[in-house]
Amino acid sequence: MSEQRSHSFRSRLQRKDALIGTFLKTPSPITAEVLTHSSLDVFCIDTEHAPFGRVELDACIAAFYAANKPCIVRTQNSSSTEIRVALDSGATGILVPHVTSAEQASAIAAAAHFGEGGRGYAGSTRAANYTTKSMRDHLRDSAEQTTVIVQIEDLAALDRVAEIAAVKGVDAIFIGRVDLAVAMGKVVSDPAVIDTVRHICSAATELGIPVGMFTADLTELAAWRAAGVSLFLLSSDHSLMLAGANTLAGAVHDN
Repeated sequence: MSEQRSHSFRSRLQRKDALIGTFLKTPSPITAEVLTHSSLDVFCIDTEHAPFGRVELDACIAAFYAANKPCIVRTQNSSSTEIRVALDSGATGILVPHVTSAEQASAIAAAAHFGEGGRGYAGSTRAANYTTKSMRDHLRDSAEQTTVIVQIEDLAALDRVAEIAAVKGVDAIFIGRVDLAVAMGKVVSDPAVIDTVRHICSAATELGIPVGMFTADLTELAAWRAAGVSLFLLSSDHSLMLAGANTLAGAVHDN
């Protein structure tokens, strides 16, 4: 069952199944391992906003990989090095921030896949089962399972959403609503921000491209699901720990 979930993440995403995950902010394979015992569909290791070095990233991916749980890495940027490191370590896919053009999205998709001008091949990686998987099988599995998600969160991307979503090799777009609100000089609940997010959803769903997003307000989920969002990356290991701790404290202090 767990192996099936790991290997089918991309197809589930493309079918627009309702998927829920969380961000891993702590560079600890133990925290990652604990999360594998949850019922979440996917885990996103956040190297953009958390202190992951290459060894810490590798160890956390190893924990998810060993449990056959899908994990994607939010890279620091769109460099081919960042993408290669995540995928060679065994990540299911990548979430690349601050994508503003179809050209950038195309370069990201190429860097995530093997082929001329794309991802460099090595059979010694975890993704290739440390030389025990044949080149044929590794190339096949990578082509079928590697998931590429690009993040829309800049004003420069707003008029190009359809072009970005239509790029071959882009499996989904993810809306960075917080950064978008900051760029607009507004709070995340401002009607102008909501309208902009709805515009992004519409542009992607018209093309049949899955949409993901973060929201801190769980009462919004039904409305965004109706708007076409199918992937929700919510909360984080930090927030989940704090919520649990505060629930325990409240059980005593509020009685």
